[in-house]
Amino acid sequence: MHTELPTLVSLIAEAFHSQPWAKYLIIWQNLIYSLLVVFILILIAIMATRKKSFIPGRLQSVVEVFVGVIDDFVCGILGPSGRRFVPFVGTLFIYILFMNLIGLVPYMKSSTSGLSTTVALALCVFVYVHYSAIKELGFLGYLDHLMGKPRGVVAFSVILPLFMLFMHIVTELIKPVTLSLRLRSNIFADDMLIAALSSFGIKGLPFLFFSMFIVVIAAVVQALVFSLLSTIYFAIFLVHDEEDKGHNQLVNKEG
Repeated sequence: MHTELPTLVSLIAEAFHSQPWAKYLIIWQNLIYSLLVVFILILIAIMATRKKSFIPGRLQSVVEVFVGVIDDFVCGILGPSGRRFVPFVGTLFIYILFMNLIGLVPYMKSSTSGLSTTVALALCVFVYVHYSAIKELGFLGYLDHLMGKPRGVVAFSVILPLFMLFMHIVTELIKPVTLSLRLRSNIFADDMLIAALSSFGIKGLPFLFFSMFIVVIAAVVQALVFSLLSTIYFAIFLVHDEEDKGHNQLVNKEG
């Protein structure tokens, strides 16, 4: 049986345990802390853009550097046309990062330690990737991509593409599962480590401080990995299509 550090929400629920609404605080705890992170990010965005100037202040400079890094990161994988996905990937990264880190604040909780949050994030990526692929390739082109290339001889022109279609569909359905489980498992393990070391009291302080440093690095890495994999999922559909278009154009010019 695992133990978790008490949070502000759990303490309020315990204090008002006789009230019917108290149990819903525990049920919706991850959502509450997810919305808290949203509020914090909105506040930061307002503060960073309230007084924009040619010579930026510290907060505006940090935000501009972050946007530039994310832009280079996404475009480095998807190419210049991938710039339209920068807002999505950048939002994913900073949102997940803040949710990971807020659990290190006393009486707060990392909502990414719960499957309800990570599954929701993975489904957002899944839906947006496939929506973008269908929009970019068309529905028939989307199916054609899933069937794989090359087709081969006549006998394989039906069997192999259908087999590849089935395999690609299974693979695509597995992606949100692995994406959500990877993030949730790592953050959950970090939270349990901090909770276990905290139970040792003063004797565990040296280990706790060292572990906090490791957990911060892990929080950044997990946010980066989630964003990286999301970007690669876009690349699987879109970059290959652009390469095929470029190859066809080159063949037409040579012809």
